[in-house]
Amino acid sequence: MNENVRTEKPAKPVRSVRSDIYDWLQCIVMAIVICVLFFSFVVRLVDVVGSSMYPTLENGDKILVSSLFYSPKQGDIVVFRKDEYREEPLVKRIIAVEGQTVDIDFEQGIVYVDGQALDEPYIAEPTNDPEDFFGPVVVPEGCVFVMGDNRNASTDSRRSTIGMVDERCIMGKVYFTVFPLKNFGSDYGG
Repeated sequence: MNENVRTEKPAKPVRSVRSDIYDWLQCIVMAIVICVLFFSFVVRLVDVVGSSMYPTLENGDKILVSSLFYSPKQGDIVVFRKDEYREEPLVKRIIAVEGQTVDIDFEQGIVYVDGQALDEPYIAEPTNDPEDFFGPVVVPEGCVFVMGDNRNASTDSRRSTIGMVDERCIMGKVYFTVFPLKNFGSDYGG
């Protein structure tokens, strides 16, 4: 009983070029949607405008910012909006949070929070420009007091046009520099 039985394999379905194009378009559209959602709700790229954060950040730097699970802390570099001052987002360092007292000795250039002088190795120079600041001041609930690292070339919470920054205006914390490449990955805390 030697039968030559041929078993034929079922033919593979033939895919059309149209079907392949449709699959590729689906993948591309899904990738774009994911990127838009990621950059809208998880992280943002923001341009630094001006020299108020020099030497930490320079004009034209592109920084990665996120507000996901973020609550403001003293020392954080943040991006916030103050549309009545300027349309572009502002980048500053949080000096004090709600309930803390800020005072500045402009003669010696020292910033005090709750009576303690801040150790500020990141600043360009001592704080000698009072703007229109009269201290000491207590940071109100839900607000932060911010200053640029380039103290004498920064418009910040010392000036009434900025003043205390409402935490709801904070777009997020700066995590690192994306561009220029020489500064890529410069870490500002995690």
